[in-house]
Amino acid sequence: MTYEQILAFSLIALMMAAFLWEKFRYDVVACVALVAAVTFGLVPVNKAFSGFSDDLVIIVGSALVVSAGVARSGVVDLAIKRFFPALSSLHGQMLLLLVTVTILSAFIKNIGALAIMMPVAFQFARRSNVPPSVFLMPMAFSALLGGLMTQIGTSPNIAVSRLREELTGQPFTMFDFTPVGATLAAAGIVFLIFFYWLVPRRENQNPSLQEALEASSFATEAMITRQSPFVGKTLHHLLQTSHGEVTATAILRGQTRLSPFPDVLLHEEDTLLLEGPSEALDRIVSQGNLSLSGNTDGDRKRRGDISSVEAVIGRGSPLIGQTTSELSLVHTYGVNLLAVSRQGKRIRERLGQLTLRSGDVVVLQGLRQQMPSILTELGCLPLAEREILLGTSRNIFIPLAILVIAMGATALGLAPVAIAFFAAALAMVAFGVIPVSEVYRAVDGPILVMLAALIPVADTLRTSGGSDVIAGWLNMLAGGMPPWGAVAMILLTAMAVTPFLNNAATVLVMAPIAASFATTLGYKPEAFLMAVAIGAGCDFLTPIGHQCNTLVMGPGGYRFSDYPRLGLPLSVLVVLVAVPALLMVWPVQ
Repeated sequence: MTYEQILAFSLIALMMAAFLWEKFRYDVVACVALVAAVTFGLVPVNKAFSGFSDDLVIIVGSALVVSAGVARSGVVDLAIKRFFPALSSLHGQMLLLLVTVTILSAFIKNIGALAIMMPVAFQFARRSNVPPSVFLMPMAFSALLGGLMTQIGTSPNIAVSRLREELTGQPFTMFDFTPVGATLAAAGIVFLIFFYWLVPRRENQNPSLQEALEASSFATEAMITRQSPFVGKTLHHLLQTSHGEVTATAILRGQTRLSPFPDVLLHEEDTLLLEGPSEALDRIVSQGNLSLSGNTDGDRKRRGDISSVEAVIGRGSPLIGQTTSELSLVHTYGVNLLAVSRQGKRIRERLGQLTLRSGDVVVLQGLRQQMPSILTELGCLPLAEREILLGTSRNIFIPLAILVIAMGATALGLAPVAIAFFAAALAMVAFGVIPVSEVYRAVDGPILVMLAALIPVADTLRTSGGSDVIAGWLNMLAGGMPPWGAVAMILLTAMAVTPFLNNAATVLVMAPIAASFATTLGYKPEAFLMAVAIGAGCDFLTPIGHQCNTLVMGPGGYRFSDYPRLGLPLSVLVVLVAVPALLMVWPVQ
């Protein structure tokens, strides 16, 4: 090997070792590797930051925003409630998620299918009282498997199809990939259903302030509107939408206060006193089409951007010893009190009659740009910033329409996936699905920086001629191998290369090698080309070889070393199933 090739292999090996060591955060390791590659001349200075303009970074960032918009809209909650109201079995939830992601990935980009279903996984995790990490990695792997089933399912299939046309004059068609791809997807789903427990359950043993706030319980009051689907139904049916997280402390009907028995029939204009975490309260209010007491969000278009903020009432606050009725918060300060949390006490009074105390945590709603000055005037200290959806209006049809248009554009070839999902993310902001202030919170900065730094580093394997060295090694090992051994070797090599290159680059490097390799051995190239596509599309060992794996790394709390625990046995299964399936569907002689 040349000096440059030795440097390239050494740098990548050291970088992977640092990832596995986990002493430093992954984005820091990637940036150090990029600086080293530039310092040793492996990456030209003018290409050092080319990764920041790469489609991969745009796709991952945009998919995170789109996923956040879908989650914020409440459409996922509505779909779960309507179609799977009683699905509480962990295996049943896992099966539904994996099958849905796999089928969607066959017809749209797999990262898009994963982004759509991630909010569902978070809902199921809360329902089953398990961390999201139980679902997210198996879903990412099933998305990769689903992409193998059609020509448009993943970029390697498209690239391999074009290369076959250059070699034989005839490309692979849309469903040429289906027999082998569907077989692998079915085998993979069965494996993931029974062995998902290999993924470590990543739970924080030292809860942060953010997590403590999420667990706090608030009291609020909401009215049954004419449009509510729960008019004439029991209180139990309404509370079911919160999965047991919200309780009712009273029902006010006119001047009558009713006990909140589960079988009480709800009437229009009943006022419910509810208590629970803010996220669960938001779920029950949005799904039940309830009206919060004094909610000002209806004036949003006229007045500006409305937001809800958590704050604690400090000593000396003018709110202490007063009720909201006496204070006239809406008219005097332009804010509305949506909910109150008082440590160690269940609140049974109406919010307007509740005497506020020092230390109470309140959810106040008002114009976003005015909230800082209002909180100062009220003597309230804002808590750790997090998204409070309680009291904000949302339209489930707009994010659905945006998603359908983006998926249709990619499936029909009208727009590249990067453009389609970037436009979808922009549309989510433009139509108010997700506020501008929340966009950068939805984007996982460390993941995007890691990707942008790794792209030029990984490309050194190609520019230094390291890929040619690999081709030479393959030819040396090929002598006397049976057909199944040759196909397996190409498949394994593609699997080994794709963590260092993105999957499309793996095909561009490996497919010509595989075709030449097959010709040298006197075999037809189709099985070898398919093996490259499968190997490039099945990176289950690292979070960096495919954007689906990267997308779930942050939300799942995974470490670099978590991926091989589930991914290595799945990779072995793919090889064992794919090789005989390829030789059966695409004979080499």
